[in-house]
Amino acid sequence: MIAAIILLFIICYLAIVFEHPLKLDKTVPALAMGALMWAVLSVGFHSGILNVIDTHEHIYSMSGSLDELTKETNEEGFTNVLLHHLGKIAEILVFLIGAMTIVELVDLHRGFDVIRDWIGTKNRKKLLWITGIIAFILSSIIDNLTTTIVLISILRKLIHNRDERIWYVALIITAANAGGAWSPIGDVTTTMLWIGKKVTAIQLMEYIVLPAIVCFVVPYFLASFNKVFKGEIPDKLPQSNETNQKLLSSTRMLYLGLGMIIFVPIFKTVTHLPPYIGMILSLAVVWLVSEYIHPEENFDAGKKQNYSPHKALSRIEISSILFFLGILLAIAAFESVVVGNVSLLRSGADSLTAVVPNTNVIIILLGFVSAVIDNVPLVAAAMGMYNNPMDDHLWHFIAFTAGTGGSMLIIGSAAGVAAMGMEKIDFIWYLKKIAWLSAAGYLAGCAVFLLLA
Repeated sequence: MIAAIILLFIICYLAIVFEHPLKLDKTVPALAMGALMWAVLSVGFHSGILNVIDTHEHIYSMSGSLDELTKETNEEGFTNVLLHHLGKIAEILVFLIGAMTIVELVDLHRGFDVIRDWIGTKNRKKLLWITGIIAFILSSIIDNLTTTIVLISILRKLIHNRDERIWYVALIITAANAGGAWSPIGDVTTTMLWIGKKVTAIQLMEYIVLPAIVCFVVPYFLASFNKVFKGEIPDKLPQSNETNQKLLSSTRMLYLGLGMIIFVPIFKTVTHLPPYIGMILSLAVVWLVSEYIHPEENFDAGKKQNYSPHKALSRIEISSILFFLGILLAIAAFESVVVGNVSLLRSGADSLTAVVPNTNVIIILLGFVSAVIDNVPLVAAAMGMYNNPMDDHLWHFIAFTAGTGGSMLIIGSAAGVAAMGMEKIDFIWYLKKIAWLSAAGYLAGCAVFLLLA
């Protein structure tokens, strides 16, 4: 039945990978995968074919002749294993829902339009570096996907030539992914490692920030010699619909939203509570302020619904949350089923180590794999494969490679997929023009990390 569980994962994951040709939202196979894998595991467990293991390496089995008390104990053990994994997944999902809602509230108040005022140049090379630095910093606070979408919207108002603009957009993907990798709140994978008590916020930033900077700077430095970044940007065409875009509340909501997200790691350090509690508090504060702030002159009750937190909640991507739920449930099934005396994932790690003894090489390869396969299941699997202590070198390296490796292909990260859709960037164009730049930055960052480790 282990083969059936693995086969289910492969079939459903192929459906996720080929969601566009199949015209099927990837959330559907992800949810089906998580549910069906646990269903097979449960049937196998209750029929005595499969055993399960908890995080304390206690094995529960229904095989053999057991008395009623032992059966009841093992049945309860199976239920607790599932509840444990569901609880850990819920921590991540609640955190993401809170962060997404804060970002949507800032966006409703047009807070991100303030960032456009920070870009005060017509020089193409300066614009490249300014947008890259903004992407790198902003993605360490909000997620790399939102950062990319925000900067694409800004670039559309600054550069009207699409063929020129996609160069900036493509490099922003690299900068945003690098920026998200060094912060516990900058990427789903770093958030998973942080909430999963594999890394601490301070140590993650300390060990990853320099490699992440190198990963961002190297491709930008190499790209800056390209002729597309020479000269000045033509003056913008008159755009009457852009007048008065900022609101009275734009600046305050931007700084409040970003500040309350940054507050989450501080709250965790002071209180020792899980990060999602801090995110709930931050959401409450931003929600409270949004209820009473006046975005416009002559603001009345009729306009309030345009900036309502309820509207922000309706705009968050629940499909993404459910996608993560399905993926993480599937990985939890792998982590729970027993092969020999260890979990399937731990057994896989042992087999992989036997083939490639150098763990650093395995982790570098993981970064290349993340350019093809979503980094969320990769990191979730790695968390189940290895049992290294908190803030071990391995966890920091996984955070870096999984977060930045996806930049090598445009389909390798959420930021890349979003840019591909918004700007209709061709996969082959990105492969020819940008992939080598991202790969150079990735390998340079890996080298810096290993030198500092």
